[in-house]
Amino acid sequence: MSTQIVDRVAHHSLHAYYECCKPKVVYLILFTAFVGMLLSTEGFLPFDKLIFGLVGIGLAAAAGAALNHVIDRELDQHMDRTRARPVASGELKASHVTIFALSLATLSALILVLLVNPLTAILTLSSMIGYAVIYTVFLKRNTPQNIVIGGAAGAAPPILGWTAITGELHLQALLLFLIIFVWTPPHFWPLAIKRKQDYARAGLPMLPVTHGVDFTKLQIVLYTILLVIISILPYLTFMSGLLYLVAASALGAGFLYHALVLYRSKGDQHAMKTFGYSIFYLTALFAFLLADHYLSLFLKWA
Repeated sequence: MSTQIVDRVAHHSLHAYYECCKPKVVYLILFTAFVGMLLSTEGFLPFDKLIFGLVGIGLAAAAGAALNHVIDRELDQHMDRTRARPVASGELKASHVTIFALSLATLSALILVLLVNPLTAILTLSSMIGYAVIYTVFLKRNTPQNIVIGGAAGAAPPILGWTAITGELHLQALLLFLIIFVWTPPHFWPLAIKRKQDYARAGLPMLPVTHGVDFTKLQIVLYTILLVIISILPYLTFMSGLLYLVAASALGAGFLYHALVLYRSKGDQHAMKTFGYSIFYLTALFAFLLADHYLSLFLKWA
């Protein structure tokens, strides 16, 4: 019986550490990094760079998420969405999670430096610091433009994936970065509208709190229009072909539809539907980038 209890406690503790890593966010980061890897070459990916690159990037993302749990533990206690998080609830000690996060970051750096390349290691570490320190400590607490500026850290994974394979920066990788960077505000602000009272109780200057819900809805529409325009750039720069153009246009029209419905609705009625579509949008957009890339290669080789 005692062994079973120990096993249950150990399993529960491991799950808590796993939750500190924000796995859903890490999986999306890994997906966009993987897309960057695939788009970086016309040939087969080197297996070692692929595996160790994804592992290193994933560990760094998990480390940043865990540090975010530690730094935000007091704020998280004031919000319904986050008060049950392992550190905020007291399930895990902040000191233990800090050691865990730093261990992940160190392991990530070693893997990327020794088994991938130093450029990817530097960019990945910079991205982690950008999220865990610059965004979480400074931007999030001091400006309603926090998610706009801080979005640079979340937009980095395609660049990281690209450099992991090629060892160099490329304008096409920066274009993928730009798409995610502009996507981030209209993705996050609908959730901020839904959680406005949470952020207000926590004293965070999120845009719906400082400038109101109607102003935030207008910004979502404007950023969505900008996103639709920027999403066409891969076609205009000959990075992708007609398949991607059609898909990007249709997906962008869907995003703009949800943004306009949210703008015309009362309160937060359409906020979560817009938020949900934004996740589908980015996933589908990058999937069509890949489909177009390999269709072009097939037609070239046929």
